[in-house]
Amino acid sequence: MNSMTRRLVIGTAAVSMAMSLAACGDDKPSSSNGNQSIGLLLPERSSSTRYEAFDKPLIEASVNGMCTKCTLDYANADGDEKLQKEQFDALLARGVKVILLDPVNAAVTAPWVEEANRRGTKVIAYDRLAAGNVAAYISFDNQRTGELQGQALLEALGKHAADAEVVMINGAETDPNAADFKAGAHKSLDGKVKRIAYEQSGEWKPEVAAAKVNEAISKLGKNGFQAVYSANDGMAGAIIDELHKAGRTDVPVGGQDASLDAVRRILTGEQAYTIYKPYQPEADAAANMAVYLVKGIDITAVASTMTESNGLQIPSMLLTPVVVTKPKVVETIIDGGLYKAEEICTPQFAKACKDAGVPGTY
Repeated sequence: MNSMTRRLVIGTAAVSMAMSLAACGDDKPSSSNGNQSIGLLLPERSSSTRYEAFDKPLIEASVNGMCTKCTLDYANADGDEKLQKEQFDALLARGVKVILLDPVNAAVTAPWVEEANRRGTKVIAYDRLAAGNVAAYISFDNQRTGELQGQALLEALGKHAADAEVVMINGAETDPNAADFKAGAHKSLDGKVKRIAYEQSGEWKPEVAAAKVNEAISKLGKNGFQAVYSANDGMAGAIIDELHKAGRTDVPVGGQDASLDAVRRILTGEQAYTIYKPYQPEADAAANMAVYLVKGIDITAVASTMTESNGLQIPSMLLTPVVVTKPKVVETIIDGGLYKAEEICTPQFAKACKDAGVPGTY
């Protein structure tokens, strides 16, 4: 087991061990009506595969492993803010004790949280910091994620970085994480590249990102920029497709989320990097905190930090992201257990896997 794998495994174990001690000991209901249901509201499914493929099943398994009498009440808003509000209200009407909320639009959730608190339901902000007096916040260090994205783009540019003009396609302005990613990326890029020549929000939508990069091509010329920062892998894939249509195959493009198609693009050289935010420790932390609250156990002792939000101090768990480039696919993605080699290395990608040293028969 290499050092990167050890760090990922140790990180997962530390979260699980630190938070499971009290929560695993008792399945007795914490409220008079015996309701031990936990709501899980995720924001999208079409623009990022992670929520359905990883977050939901991992959180569900972790909740079930900790609390045999707990149930998970799940819904996905598919990018629809109004639908997510309806889903939230439905959970309150069903009397769930805790809601894990990954908001479509984090700026509008304060009255949702206030109403939940009034009814005795605790809200945990998951992955994105929801507005309002939430009970806890679980995510990654999002500004650090942006810094790592910017640093990886500089490394992909190499000696050409100082003269590079860069296009930035950021995440949705309704997502506070996107603002942190953007701020972190600027921290790494500003003063290290010639200039940010074009910058727009891709709204976490591949089709919007494609339109924006085509606008950049129109304004700057197809050879008028040397790199593209993309806030996530879904948008990165659409951007790369548009660059190829324009005859550009030499532009470093990065993303985040370590989606399967992005890992394959990294192996073929089409994408420069992604950011792997190990889903298991984030899901474990969310499930553990949710079960703590269902059982009426104080979570402040196990929160690793506090996050300030509009004058409120929110008990938080902020985890560490990892940069993935072609040489690191094996030690991060495969050894870390995100995907198996045979999942990545379908016949279409067998040569790229072999050339990159991915072990296995394919």
